[in-house]
Amino acid sequence: MSAKTETISVANHRTKIVHGFIYAFLIILAVIYLLPLAWVIITSLKDDAVLMISPWELPARPMWENYSFAWTMGHLGTATLNSFIVCTITLLFSMIFGAMAAFAIAKMRWKLSKLVLTYFMIGMMIPVHTVLIPLFVQFSSLKLSNTLIGIIIPYITFSLPITIYIMTGFFEGIPGELFESACIDGCSIFRMFTTVGVPLAKTGFMVTGLMSFVANWNELLLAMVFISKEAKKTLPVSLTKFVGPYHTNYCQMFAAIVIAVIPTIIVYCVFANQIVEGLTAGAVKG
Repeated sequence: MSAKTETISVANHRTKIVHGFIYAFLIILAVIYLLPLAWVIITSLKDDAVLMISPWELPARPMWENYSFAWTMGHLGTATLNSFIVCTITLLFSMIFGAMAAFAIAKMRWKLSKLVLTYFMIGMMIPVHTVLIPLFVQFSSLKLSNTLIGIIIPYITFSLPITIYIMTGFFEGIPGELFESACIDGCSIFRMFTTVGVPLAKTGFMVTGLMSFVANWNELLLAMVFISKEAKKTLPVSLTKFVGPYHTNYCQMFAAIVIAVIPTIIVYCVFANQIVEGLTAGAVKG
C-alpha cells in the first residue's frame, strides 16, 4: 500500500507541475495579447508631445477629450451606424443562404453535392484583390458605387464559403434518423430544415454569425474602394481620416481605434464560450 500511495503521490506531483507550466504559458500568452491593447488605451489618453517623449509612461492627466474629438470630428457615429447596417444585413443573408446550401449538401442525396461543396470551397482561396477591379467597374456601371448595397453584395459573397463549410459540418453531425422520422411524419424538406436542422445546428449559427460579423466589421479594402462619400463610409474607412500626408495625430487616432474595437471585444466576451464550443463541435463533426 505504501508503494502504491507513493506512486500516486508522485503522479499527482507531476500533474501539478504540468498544470503549473500550462497555466504559466497561458498567463504569458494572455499578457502578450493584452499588452498591445492596454498600450493603445493608455496612449489614447495622452498628448502627442508626451507620446513622443515617453511612449510607455502613464498619462499624468487623462485626456478624455481625445475621445470626444474622435467621435465628432471623425464622424464615428454615422460610420458606426453604417457598419452596423452593413454587417447586420450581410450576416442575415449569408446565414440564410449559407445554411440552406449547407443543409442541401449535407443531408440531401444528389450526385453533385461534393462537387458543389468543392466549388464553394474554392471561393475561400480567391483573394479579394483579384476581383477588386472587375467589381469596381461592374458596380460603377450599375450605379452601386457610394452605396451601402455596393459593399453588402461582396460581403455576402465572401462570407458564404466559410459559412457553408462550417454549417455543412454541423448538419452532417445531426443523426439522419431524425430527418427520416420527420419525413415519415409528413414534413417537407423546407420544414425539416426549419424545425429539425436549424434548432440542432444553433451552435453552428452562433459561430459562423460571429465570425462573419467581426470580419465584415473590420473590413477596409472593399469599403475604401467602393465608398467615397462621407455619409456612406464605414467605421474602418473613417479611421483612415486621422492619418494625414504631413501630420498624424496618433493619440486621437488611437482613441478612435478604441471606439472601433469596443463592439468586437464585447461580442467576444459575451459569446466566448459559444465560440469555443461551436468551433470544437464543428471540428469533430466535420
